Amino acid sequence: MASRWKQIRYPLEWLGLMLVAKTIPLLSRRACFHLANLFGALMSIFDRRGRAVALANLDAAFGSNMSILQKQKIARESFQHFARTMLDLFWSPRLTPQNFSRYIDVDEAEFFRLTGIGPNDSFILGCYHYSNFEWLSHAGGFVNYPASIIAQEFKNSLIDPIFKNLREQSGHTMVSREGAVVRLYKALRRGGRVALLIDLTVPPDVGSVAIDCFGMKTSVTVAHAWLHKKTGAPIVPAHCEPLPNGRYRVVFHRKIDNVQSLTLAQIAQACWDEFEPHVREHPAPWLWMYKHWRYRPREAAPEAYPFYAHVSPRFERLLRAQAQEEDVDLAKTGRDGSPSRPKL
Repeated sequence: MASRWKQIRYPLEWLGLMLVAKTIPLLSRRACFHLANLFGALMSIFDRRGRAVALANLDAAFGSNMSILQKQKIARESFQHFARTMLDLFWSPRLTPQNFSRYIDVDEAEFFRLTGIGPNDSFILGCYHYSNFEWLSHAGGFVNYPASIIAQEFKNSLIDPIFKNLREQSGHTMVSREGAVVRLYKALRRGGRVALLIDLTVPPDVGSVAIDCFGMKTSVTVAHAWLHKKTGAPIVPAHCEPLPNGRYRVVFHRKIDNVQSLTLAQIAQACWDEFEPHVREHPAPWLWMYKHWRYRPREAAPEAYPFYAHVSPRFERLLRAQAQEEDVDLAKTGRDGSPSRPKL
């Protein structure tokens, strides 16, 4: 029965998305902006599960430092930012190399000043699910920094080509998840560039590290740290800042470089530490309805984590392995304090 339902549902999903892909670019920029805000507000009401996750995340991250009314407002705005990101992705066929700067501010001089990376240099762009991360990607392509990006793959494979076409239109190349890190490694070795979303929770197994995020442990991808170790390409954290009237600004952080002496977990932590202060100051654009803290250390109090967090034997093994690796690192270098910070 389930398989038969999918045979009906999947083509309907494809048809619905094709209609959206054809219709949204016909809207004016202003209409798209206001429609997305309306959809986001409605989602914050009707998506009860997502709203519960968002409020639980905000409780765990900010506690009593933020009132319940503030948390509810941030949760609603987070839905609206995500709705804008998705509708803007479907509106993005209207973007061109000639007109994108009307909608997205990219300060290349700031990029060079913060990173020292030249026009032909290879690097790893570490992005976050903050505001319009889809247009951050497009901005990079339109300023002649095309990159290899891991493709998002859906259960309904019929809709994969729709998103692939939307995300490649500014010059990027989408890479399938199977063997993706090897393909990204080869792209960097050829002098290319890669971009990754580095704030997603991943299973605590091969390819993940545990980092501190808002005072809680979470399991994130190790791909960007591993690629840096293997190729020496610097990591440039970046996020997209919302501006009034549906415009955006790409914000570059200081590059993470020359950290060969650090562990993979410490490199991943350094990337997150560049970003967390900004989320603390302006929390609404982050994806709060996402389960950022799926795993809870066994010794941690349950109330210190969101309701959905659970103890995982695999996460415990990951935490132990990292602690042992850092102990070995301290013994080798003779340090007796916390891990050193990378050169920025």
